[in-house]
Amino acid sequence: MPLTSATAHTITTAHGPLRYYRAGNTGPAVILLHGAMLDTAPLVWGAAIPALQDGYRVFALDWPRHGGSRPWHGPTGQAGLEEAVAELMDHCGLASARLVGLSLGGGIAAGFAARNPDRVERLVLVAPGGMEGRRVAQGSTYLYLRTPGLLRLTTALFAHSPALIRVSLRAALVEGADHPDFAEIVALAEQEMRSKREAGELVMDDWQISSYGWRRMRTDLRPLLRHIACPTLVVRGDRDSVVPLSAVEETARLIPGADLLRVPDAGHLLPRDRPEEFHAALRAFL
Repeated sequence: MPLTSATAHTITTAHGPLRYYRAGNTGPAVILLHGAMLDTAPLVWGAAIPALQDGYRVFALDWPRHGGSRPWHGPTGQAGLEEAVAELMDHCGLASARLVGLSLGGGIAAGFAARNPDRVERLVLVAPGGMEGRRVAQGSTYLYLRTPGLLRLTTALFAHSPALIRVSLRAALVEGADHPDFAEIVALAEQEMRSKREAGELVMDDWQISSYGWRRMRTDLRPLLRHIACPTLVVRGDRDSVVPLSAVEETARLIPGADLLRVPDAGHLLPRDRPEEFHAALRAFL
């Protein structure tokens, strides 16, 4: 659903613009952090923002080089994206907030919470990235990411093949093309791909690319998790094909006092796959 009830704002930073969407006037501050590749705040949180705005002050950030946060000339690894969260909070006068992050956004939220325990009141990690020492096809993925031209070729394929975007989104949603918001989600992803092409960006994020080493993941946040001091909920859809259940279970074990929630019949894009179940769990926890 379009974000008709949210207002778009832009922060001018030393590295470029940061776009965020704002909704709700009362209650605790909640910051929503989306995932990688073609994700944007409207695509991932388009249903969550209206569901939360009557009881929370909601801030949904477009990561650098996503949505309205371009052109961007600063770092976009773990430290750079954590800095973007701090920029948003400082700009909006938020001494602390409740963070909700999906995939890449979950990894950034976890790292930020571990390093800034006084600024995070509650934490929701939805199939968070950066929680594994080694991934399936580790070596071959590393070679793919570092072979000249292959990432550019992949980007060109997505840019010139809208059908490829539709196929990937159909696979990402449990209901596929029968999802009631499928046309809207596809349109937002296609728009994001056009923006990447016009900006000369790759379809994959720097965070994803830099995370892979030859034998081990270079981004492994697990040693930091014991420093997270706030109440934490870790969530995963039972049909998630991106982040394995073992990684999510370990994440919940390593965070002191964390709860684990498994949502039936939901994939990696859980906030869109099962919005009613997700929003109910979110509101109960936040």
